[in-house]
Amino acid sequence: MEIVKKAGLALSLSLVVVNVQAETLTRDNGAPVGDNQNSITAGSNGSVLLQDVQLIQKLQRFARERIPERVVHARGTGVHGEFIASSDLSELTQAAPFAEKGKITPVFVRFSTVIHSKGSPETLRDPRGFATRFYSDQGNWDLVGNNLPVFFIRDAIKFPDMVHSLKPSPITNLQDPNRFFDFFSHEATATNMLTWVYTNLGTPASYRKMDGWGVHAYKFINDEHQVKYVKFHWKSQQGVEGLRPDEVVKTQGQNFNHLTDDLYSEINKGNFPKWDLMVKVLRPEDLNKFDYNPLDATKMWLDVPETKVGTMTLNRVPDNFFQETEQAAFAPSNLIPGIEPSEDKLLQGRIFSYADTQLYRLGANLSQLPINQPKMAVANHNQEGAANYGRTSSDVNYQPSTKLALAEDHRYRAVQTPLSGTVLQAVIAKQDNFTQAGVLYRSLSKQDKRDLITNLSADLGKVTDSHVKHQMLSYFYQADKDFGKRLTQAVAGDLNEVKKLANM
Repeated sequence: MEIVKKAGLALSLSLVVVNVQAETLTRDNGAPVGDNQNSITAGSNGSVLLQDVQLIQKLQRFARERIPERVVHARGTGVHGEFIASSDLSELTQAAPFAEKGKITPVFVRFSTVIHSKGSPETLRDPRGFATRFYSDQGNWDLVGNNLPVFFIRDAIKFPDMVHSLKPSPITNLQDPNRFFDFFSHEATATNMLTWVYTNLGTPASYRKMDGWGVHAYKFINDEHQVKYVKFHWKSQQGVEGLRPDEVVKTQGQNFNHLTDDLYSEINKGNFPKWDLMVKVLRPEDLNKFDYNPLDATKMWLDVPETKVGTMTLNRVPDNFFQETEQAAFAPSNLIPGIEPSEDKLLQGRIFSYADTQLYRLGANLSQLPINQPKMAVANHNQEGAANYGRTSSDVNYQPSTKLALAEDHRYRAVQTPLSGTVLQAVIAKQDNFTQAGVLYRSLSKQDKRDLITNLSADLGKVTDSHVKHQMLSYFYQADKDFGKRLTQAVAGDLNEVKKLANM
């Protein structure tokens, strides 16, 4: 009987899919799309290829949807400070901020919400951006992360779709759980991140009391071109604190700028917040030793020890909000010698997308703005464009030339990365969408579990499509049975249906 029921359910679902898929997805030129779920890569774990027109076009079009407000991370707060290295990491990396113990590097940090608009309350539930620019003597390095250690998706080709679902409806201009849970019901990858964002960390009590995470894996490269994979974690010396459900309502009624007001007022009092930068390190040969793919942005590196590599202190509020905080153009492509991107599919897409967004938002010469200028001289032949106030006087605007001694330094060539496999569009082999969400749930206190259920059920309970609601419940049930049962009860769901979907 159970098999018959499953078969009947599968038949009914397939009929629904047939009815929904009346049109073929196309690119802007009308050409049909063969795969909108996976980027084209060199092998299943390889780098993303520039020939992926669908990925590039989606990211380009997505980056041009707003003028001049950022599409994501629109509501932001910026602060100046400094980073002091706690040890010499030259055996691991050429990167200047870690060259010697005690080295000081100026920084600028922008905290932000992700989905909500520029004037939105800071009390709204959202991941929080934690973007740090190091003004190093090798150029600017941007560590662009969040206050949560993982992300909703693992492939950049899904980023525009994810954000569209979370943004207000194009019809009503209202954010609607029916829309974003419809999307996430097709993306089991998001289970871990959804569990994180619906804890009280999704509504921080203070920017000072918030950790930051690089989310992605990067590569450390030393002078011998030896490679180590690393993950970054800003650990707040002030501790971590989120608002409980009743506190969110109370705080919004009192001060919907509570995060900015708290940060600025404490800094102006001389109470400078600090974060320790922690690093996890893996050898390339260790990547295949896990039950998950360590380059998957939906995963943490569990049971890998952290090492402190320095401390950041934020000590100065910007003189002008627009000129500094709004015009700061962070991008994961702003890397320096000794730090390279990993083969993380989401990071590979962000390297293109963020830089392209900033060029669109601020123009071709955005790096000439004071907040974006490196502290060292820039020497290249990028020229002209709007708002160019450089002082170019040479007749030579090409390279190489016998008339101008401007040349590359081969010490900083890209590290060689071995590749295998075929060019394809496919999901990674080790998905494991639910295990770490269960680990997180079981690590929470009794009160934090209750708050998680309260927060998540408040939105999931608004979903009117029974299948979407129960599909989401089945994901949380697969993460942890107690989690799924309590959430199902909170939204008046059918536990038998949840179990059935979980077993499919």
